[in-house]
Amino acid sequence: MAKNCVGLDIGSSAIKIVQLKSSRGGLQLVNFGIEPVPPQSIVDGSIMNTSALADAIASLVNQLKIRQKEVAIAIAGHSVIIKKIAVPSMTKEELEEQIHWEAEHHIPFAKDDVEIDYQVLDGSGPSGQMDVLLVAAKKETVTDYSDVARDAQLNPVCVDVAAFTMQNVYEQAFGKATETVALLNIGASISTINVLSEGVSAFTRDVTIGGNTFTEEIQKQLNVGYEEAEAYKCGGTAGDEVIPQEVDQILSQQAEVMAGEFQRSFDFYLATTASGQIDRIFLSGGSARVPALRQAIEARARIPVEMLDPFRGIMVDEQAFDLDYVRAQAPMAVVATGLALRAEGDSL
Repeated sequence: MAKNCVGLDIGSSAIKIVQLKSSRGGLQLVNFGIEPVPPQSIVDGSIMNTSALADAIASLVNQLKIRQKEVAIAIAGHSVIIKKIAVPSMTKEELEEQIHWEAEHHIPFAKDDVEIDYQVLDGSGPSGQMDVLLVAAKKETVTDYSDVARDAQLNPVCVDVAAFTMQNVYEQAFGKATETVALLNIGASISTINVLSEGVSAFTRDVTIGGNTFTEEIQKQLNVGYEEAEAYKCGGTAGDEVIPQEVDQILSQQAEVMAGEFQRSFDFYLATTASGQIDRIFLSGGSARVPALRQAIEARARIPVEMLDPFRGIMVDEQAFDLDYVRAQAPMAVVATGLALRAEGDSL
């Protein structure tokens, strides 16, 4: 059995690393850490400051004393296309030959500019067709993220899509979905949605809105710096300073805006599926910890909203980890944990 990769989530606000190992009792957390990166290091999923990201990764790897070099990384945003397509029933070998030609009909990029991967969702149906999950990612984006890891002296052996890392975590924690669940990871600049129906990814979307919306609005309305605004957003302050009372109102206002964006995606899914329902929503990402956002999403969707705990069912040694820290930062660890569940050579 291949050894798990180190999960390396290269985010626009922070680097997150999770390392797991399999033992007789199940999966065990070996390493977990977060390292902030300078603002604007990544903009709309595109890397703008390679050296700052590589330095942050190398610093975190050194802090955690990680020796393993094989890492799994994730990409998201407009450079990734995920589509469920129907193709004529054929053998695995035939599909391998045909998939690039099939992809041309469904992807708005030139086939020479993208990396293609796919997964057969079900075999031949009564119509002689089979469903295939097709993923295309711009080669330039894959190369940029891989090069950042290499600049930090690591070896990227698996490139995943952020939407699927959430599914990895959900299935590790709960098993295959028997109901329809929406997984929503709220990053700093990009939020990722993956709706699972009967254990299969039925709808994915990256929305270019995230936690920076809160921070920027606090900066603008209160005329404070980035770090101060971030602290207010997360409910903390510098020293004995009191959080301005306007912060709650700003967070509530922006939570309503964000919840509206997410609900539009859910409504689109519901309008295009026969099942016509979502049973539960699971939140993750740093800004999932803003209470106003969870409340706004629940009020809009009118269905239960829960936090997705990436360490559910994973052994965490209280002698080796500060459990309060792990619990507090767990929402930020979902993508990294999903990547840490990968091994070299895994398919989608």
